[in-house]
Amino acid sequence: MGVFRTFALFLLASQLGAASEVSVSLPEGVTKEILKAGDGVHYPRAGDTVTMHYTGTLTENGEKFDSSVDRGTPFKTQIGVGEVIRGWDEGVPTMSLGEKAVLKMTSDFGYGDQGAGGVIPPGADLTFEVQLLKIS
Repeated sequence: MGVFRTFALFLLASQLGAASEVSVSLPEGVTKEILKAGDGVHYPRAGDTVTMHYTGTLTENGEKFDSSVDRGTPFKTQIGVGEVIRGWDEGVPTMSLGEKAVLKMTSDFGYGDQGAGGVIPPGADLTFEVQLLKIS
């Protein structure tokens, strides 16, 4: 009965566009929490070009290191082909068009032991709020 109730609440939240309390576990150190449901029909596949807004923070302390929202320009890339960090290649294809979600990933699915650009320390776990705007 508890599983059915949780699933029913998830469906209701998705239909209302409310934040979902259900987190989807993805393979290999990536999790997704749905903040706003997408259309539930259109999902990106490997090789598709996606356009999205995102804000990236360090999971440990919440410090923001990058944001397409702050720049006012959505980010456009091919997904699932190694153009972006592995956490995005794993997480974004689980999002449907219009969906807004939080993707959390361990460092091996982010920038690993190297870190990046002086703003992401080596071994840092990352959190991204991502909204999938377009798939082409």
